[in-house]
Amino acid sequence: MPKDKRGEAPFSVDANLLHISAEGKVLEDPWVGPEEYVFSRSVSPEDAPDSPTEIEVTFHHGDPVAIDGKALSPADLLTELNRLGGMNGIGRLDLVENRFVGMKSRGIYETPGGTILLEARRAVESITLDRGAAHLKDELMPRYAELVYNGFWFSPEREMLQAAIDASQPVVNGTVRLKLYKGNVIVTGRKSPNSLYSEDLVTFEEGQGDYDHNDAHGFIRLQALRLRVREMARRKTEKNEL
Repeated sequence: MPKDKRGEAPFSVDANLLHISAEGKVLEDPWVGPEEYVFSRSVSPEDAPDSPTEIEVTFHHGDPVAIDGKALSPADLLTELNRLGGMNGIGRLDLVENRFVGMKSRGIYETPGGTILLEARRAVESITLDRGAAHLKDELMPRYAELVYNGFWFSPEREMLQAAIDASQPVVNGTVRLKLYKGNVIVTGRKSPNSLYSEDLVTFEEGQGDYDHNDAHGFIRLQALRLRVREMARRKTEKNEL
């Protein structure tokens, strides 16, 4: 890493097991792209291997517990995903964020393992969470993230949100197959003993499964009722104005 005239690093760094961030000095202009020396946990996607790395991540009650069938502690699991993600150029992010005090700040983030876990978790949730529960969880997450970002981990509101999210997780069990390739995390398969996915229901073949395509006619008419009423009211108004 180069030094400035005073022999100091040209940017500041914060790091933990989940991520590393670089800010300040040479990174303050959001138009100027970061030099390669800024990154320390990942190779450039262009320099990543030309063949993909395929892995499987297993979840139990929403928590990742194994990679390729090997049980690992949370710290060891994230360390291994950081290694795999870093070697494949995964997890780089250049963003302008909103500080709690009101200013905007540009930062360069590297979160290889966390990026993989996000894709894997959403993949297993896609087949295990009911639609309403999944949508509500997505609505809660921005507020949850804001509280954590602003330092309110021990606040009662964060604990309330945590309880709601935790209540959805007992069914989030299963395995996700992923392909890591040049900065990309590609989901190629997911399975779960709690899967809500039914091939019998989603088949497009007539006369198969429990879904009756004729039911859709009445459903569509009911869903469109308010739109038809609105259109009738619009036409009535136009007629009266003539």
